[in-house]
Amino acid sequence: MDESKINRRGFLGTVGAAATGLALAASATAVAHAQDTTSAQPPSGLNPDVLTRTLPRTGERVTTLGLGTFLTFDLKPGDRRDALRQVFERYVAAGGRVVDTSPLYGSAEVSVGQFMGEFEGSDEMFLANKVWATGEYLGDESHAVESFRQSQMRTWRDTINLMQCHSITNAPVIIPLMKSWKKDGLIRHVGVTHHESAAQEQLLAIVERDDVDFIQTNYSIFNRDAERRLLPAAADKGVGVLINLPLEKARLMKVVEGQPLPDFAQEFGATSWAQFFLKWVIAHPAVTSVLCGTSNPDHMSDNVQAMTGPLPDERMRARMVAYMETIPGFGSIGSMPWYPGKENMYSGLIREAQANAVRRLQ
Repeated sequence: MDESKINRRGFLGTVGAAATGLALAASATAVAHAQDTTSAQPPSGLNPDVLTRTLPRTGERVTTLGLGTFLTFDLKPGDRRDALRQVFERYVAAGGRVVDTSPLYGSAEVSVGQFMGEFEGSDEMFLANKVWATGEYLGDESHAVESFRQSQMRTWRDTINLMQCHSITNAPVIIPLMKSWKKDGLIRHVGVTHHESAAQEQLLAIVERDDVDFIQTNYSIFNRDAERRLLPAAADKGVGVLINLPLEKARLMKVVEGQPLPDFAQEFGATSWAQFFLKWVIAHPAVTSVLCGTSNPDHMSDNVQAMTGPLPDERMRARMVAYMETIPGFGSIGSMPWYPGKENMYSGLIREAQANAVRRLQ
C-alpha cells in the first residue's frame, strides 16, 4: 500500500507541498499584533519556565507546544494504551496544557478524554476539538450537533475551549453554528482547520472576514507557505494560530538521520533535531501553539524541551533554513510518505479503514 497517498481528508489524496523561500521579516503590523510570550505572571497551574502565548481575544495563556493526536493516539479496541498514557503524563508533567483531537481520529478522542479525566489539573487543559459534518442537505446542522454532543461525552467536558470546523468542511454552515455554541457558553473559541497549503487561501479569506478566533494550518521549516500571507493576516486580526505538521510527519527527522546537529543550535537551547525544528516554528510571532504528536514517551520527553529556554530570532531562523537546504533530501520531503520507515507503526481504526477502502477499490 502506498502510504504517500493517504491523508486526513481521504484515502487516496496526495500529501505534499513545495517549499518556498523564507520571508526574512514579518510585516510591521503582524509583529505589532503578535501574541506575547513574555507576560510577567502566568495564570495558576502554568509552569513559569514554560513558554506561553496570550490569546488576543480572551487574554488566556496557552503553552507554545501542544499535543497532537492524529494517528499517534488511535488504537483498536482492546489494545493497551500504557505508552499513550505515558506520553500524555510526560507532556503535562513538563507543563504542556494544549491538546488537539477530533472525532475523526479513530479512538484518539476517547483516549484524550480518559487521560484528561485522570489528570488532577484537567481544568487547566486547553482542549481543541473539531466538527466535520455535512448533513443530509444544505444547511442541515443535525450531524454537527450530534458530533458535538458526542465529543462532550468522550472528553468529559461540558465546555470545550476551542471547536474547529475540520478541514473547512461545510464551513458556511458549521462556523455560524459554532458561533451560537460560543454565545451559549458551550465553547470559548471558534476555529477552522486544514493541513494542506492549497487551502491557505480559503483560511486567509475566513481570517480577513473576521469569522473565527482561531485557525489551524500546516507550517514547518520545509513548508513555509503560511508565512507569506496567512500568518501575518492572523496576527493583524488577533486570530490564534495552531500549527500542524511541524515535523512533516517524521519526514524531517528522516532526512537528518545520522546528521550531526549544527553547533549553532546551542545558541537557542536545542539539543536535538526535534527541538531544532519545533523551536523554529514556535519562534514565529504569529504562532500560538505548535501541535506535535507521538506515541513514544521518550520522544515526548525530548519534544517538550522545545517549549523552554530561548528561541531563535529572525536572523537565526534564516540561518537554520539555509543550513537545512544543504542537507541531502531536504528539498524532496514533499514526495516522501508520512512516517517513512514506520508505515506499519500506527495500526488503529484509521489505518484499518484506509486499508479496507484500498482493497475494495482494487
